[in-house]
Amino acid sequence: MRTRALGAEARQCTRLLKPTFCILKEFKGNAKSIMELIRGRHNLRPRHRGCAVTVGAFDGVHRGHQTVLQHLREEAGERGLKTAVITFEPLPREYFHPLEAPPRIMTLREKTLALAAQGVDYLLALRFDDLLRAQSADDFLQSYLVEGLAAAYIVLGDDFHFGNAREGDYQFLVERAAQYGYHVAPTPTCEVVGDRVSSTRVRDALAQADFSLATALLGHPFSLSGRVVHGRKMGRELGWPTANIELHRIRSPLSGVFAVRVDGAGLKQAHGVANVGVRPTVDDSLEANLEVHLLDRAVDLYGRRLQVTFLHKLRDEKKFDSLADLKSGIAQDVEHAKHWLACNDS
Repeated sequence: MRTRALGAEARQCTRLLKPTFCILKEFKGNAKSIMELIRGRHNLRPRHRGCAVTVGAFDGVHRGHQTVLQHLREEAGERGLKTAVITFEPLPREYFHPLEAPPRIMTLREKTLALAAQGVDYLLALRFDDLLRAQSADDFLQSYLVEGLAAAYIVLGDDFHFGNAREGDYQFLVERAAQYGYHVAPTPTCEVVGDRVSSTRVRDALAQADFSLATALLGHPFSLSGRVVHGRKMGRELGWPTANIELHRIRSPLSGVFAVRVDGAGLKQAHGVANVGVRPTVDDSLEANLEVHLLDRAVDLYGRRLQVTFLHKLRDEKKFDSLADLKSGIAQDVEHAKHWLACNDS
């Protein structure tokens, strides 16, 4: 079982570091500017030097992250600098413990688009591997922040660590600021509903299907996106055809059956029922799956990219005793979704 999951993780990392310029071009209407994705230090060029920089996972690009990025833009503007974000792929916790790491709120693709929408100029995506893991904090500072990006202004959270043995942190940067000629500042804090916004808090809200709180923390409704691929056609055989969407995740931040809105491939806020989980009745997969049944329409979606926005949880995922029971359960889900959508989603 562990081998299968680790294989999925490796495939995911390979996909995530493919070229992204075309992705940004597709979505440039939603972005404040066209952001340049730099895949690895070897792709840094002289034009990238002279930046206001922040470093982190930025999973979810939630309102806390947005506050940091706003601060970064303002400071960069005053200094005539470009803005840069350094992130890692896979995330360190995924590298060390792929099966136990927190579920992703966003894939790298989704994160890239969200950061572009925040007006970031450069995203430096570093592959987290044994070489990066073994690098000392001093080497990381010199290689990426000083020599690579020539950072003049650095924003870093007091809970973020970098370098071998996690020796690098905010205080580490402060102690070396005069030597390298940069200014360093702590990340500003953003609170929502009386507590600090964090990726952990977003995940907790999604796990509890508290979409009102998740929206408040993210600044927008939560969605999953991906390309529709061919599945086992089981839904069609049962009379409920579904679009199977690649999640590029081992685990999803939520699971169960939901009333959703679907956008993309010519669809605009189409209503549907989505199942997120491991399909226990059919094959009990180790990888998270997203299947969406569109209500009141049939569209060929293979190969197309969809965005699925989650509105309301109908029930937990469950294993039915037979395919006949599964078919009946789906019929009940559809009716419950239609009723909820008719009353709540105009």
